[in-house]
Amino acid sequence: MGKLRILATIATGVVATAVMAAGPAAAEKSSVDVPGGMTASYLVIDQKAGKTFGARVHKPYRSASLVKLFIALDYLESHGPDYVIPADDLALLEPMLRASNDAAASTLWVRDGWEGIVKRMVAKIGLADTTPPADRSKWGYTAISAADIAKTYRYIQHTASAKYRDFILGNLAKSTKCGADRFDQSFGIPRAVPGAKTVKQGWSGFGAAPARGEECSEAEVTMRRMLTSPEVRAATAVASSGDGTPGARNLDLTGGVMHTSGTVGAGNDKIVVVLTQEPATLSWQDSASRITKLTQDVYRRSAL
Repeated sequence: MGKLRILATIATGVVATAVMAAGPAAAEKSSVDVPGGMTASYLVIDQKAGKTFGARVHKPYRSASLVKLFIALDYLESHGPDYVIPADDLALLEPMLRASNDAAASTLWVRDGWEGIVKRMVAKIGLADTTPPADRSKWGYTAISAADIAKTYRYIQHTASAKYRDFILGNLAKSTKCGADRFDQSFGIPRAVPGAKTVKQGWSGFGAAPARGEECSEAEVTMRRMLTSPEVRAATAVASSGDGTPGARNLDLTGGVMHTSGTVGAGNDKIVVVLTQEPATLSWQDSASRITKLTQDVYRRSAL
């Protein structure tokens, strides 16, 4: 399989923003092999050491389920730190963050303002590359970049209310092996990076369900929770994860995307974001293997 060489460089302004309060920024220069046919962007921020390692950090990708970070944060910000989340909303937020439940995300997306969620997060966090989907019903086609997702984690950790930080990262620390749609979401960071971690995954372009033989078999309580309220059914009818129709502006909608993101270490000191786009002919299992190997290589190289 052919290899592409990506020079790991990052703009000074992005580094300074991403590692604010973490010490002097140091741009790393090295290379990581990217599998043939894959388009990849990545960013690792060592907040304690004040170092970064990245490539193509401003390239836009369709967000897939990474937009769920915005949906959860917007929900919390709109209610305030003293708000007690009702049980019905916990039954949406927790499966959305832990098992990437699409029905839960669709419910909150519609109820909380569709593309207005993305616009509010762009303004509040100061995101440079993130734009709402052209078709408001397709939240999975929100445009994102590695730089913006890393900045979102920084905002959650250091700017947002501690209650929001603890809620979001606490749920991401309980990320399930099986997604709610029975895709195995343990690719990337969960397999590639040792130690304590929080994880939010994203994927799009692989169909509504895994191919026969690729279903995730682990029985997860969160994954098996059925979201069948009238509110959820109504929202799911008008909003989806984003497959099948034109979406966000200026995005390459061919093939599948698979993303892994989160924090690593007991103090969540390292932020890791790896975004990939693969040919339409590549299977889920092959894509998962490739992003896991890439994430492993990126994480190891970032420590040099």
